[in-house]
Amino acid sequence: MNTANIPLLAVDGGGTKCLAVLTDAEGRVLASGRAGSCNYQGVGREAAALELTRAIKEAKRQLAALDVKGNTLSPFDVAAAPIPSQVAEPSPGVTVDVPLHVTCAVFGLAGLDTDYDRQVIEELVYEALRNTQVQADRILVENDGVAALLGATGGDPGILIIAGTGSIVYGINASGKSARAGGWGHRVGDEGSGYWIGKQAIIAALHGYDGRGGATALTGKLLHHLKLQTEEELFNWAYSAAYSVERTAELSKLVSEAEQEGDASARMILEAAADELFLGARAVIERIGLTEAAEPFALILQGGVLQNIPLVRSRLAERIRAISPMASVDEAKMEPIYGVIAQGMRLL
Repeated sequence: MNTANIPLLAVDGGGTKCLAVLTDAEGRVLASGRAGSCNYQGVGREAAALELTRAIKEAKRQLAALDVKGNTLSPFDVAAAPIPSQVAEPSPGVTVDVPLHVTCAVFGLAGLDTDYDRQVIEELVYEALRNTQVQADRILVENDGVAALLGATGGDPGILIIAGTGSIVYGINASGKSARAGGWGHRVGDEGSGYWIGKQAIIAALHGYDGRGGATALTGKLLHHLKLQTEEELFNWAYSAAYSVERTAELSKLVSEAEQEGDASARMILEAAADELFLGARAVIERIGLTEAAEPFALILQGGVLQNIPLVRSRLAERIRAISPMASVDEAKMEPIYGVIAQGMRLL
């Protein structure tokens, strides 16, 4: 059986989705594949390996759908911010079942925080490559935030704050010194994340039910969204098998809606989320010496919370500028997959 050859496989795997792209030697996207969360800390090792495998298989399937002129036979959407869709000519006759040889495979995966995490994640990466018949000359496995930071800053000084399903802060200075804060997962961390905001909304609704807090529009929004009738059913849902990190993170959009409608409890939650993210950012900024930076540095805000909830984004940026005036908010909103691709391009 013939083996197709592609320069780069880049994978961004977070708490919400897993995105795999195949690129040419110039970093132009040839094909992409999406799947669900591949953060083993949230969904378990077996499920994470399955979603990673699905994403890579879908990228191979799309590669097979290219015609010999290099035109896609069906459109694909790589990320919320579009990636250039110019494509190079694929190898004729590529199919999903044909082994794929890549010069480099780079993985930016959530949940890689400790040596134990690395062992688990590298095992599931190799398992996914075997299951998808992908052979790689070089394999690099990094935390998703590291790849996103380096790709977004190009190695220049910068701070990356990710607040999506989970949250984490990374930073790098002009000397290459880096630091991180947060990223400890939903059980003991992820302050300011979509999950954290959703959980605070549930707490606010139950406090209102108890009389420990004021009435809040969040109660009705949560019950309607989850198709529940009472606060007691909301409590039961929170301890049922239906409860999950991902579904709780989805509730953050309801908090934003309620805040925009004038709900005081929702505003307090979102302000607290911004303040929690600021604490992590301040810790990183101080550790790498950017508080007194003489030159502007990029402040990159990524993830659904920071891209879709204006109050959190604006309050966080304002507080960071107050302690480090040279911070310049990056409005490009580059998706993490760009950073993973950039990492791979350096290795080709």
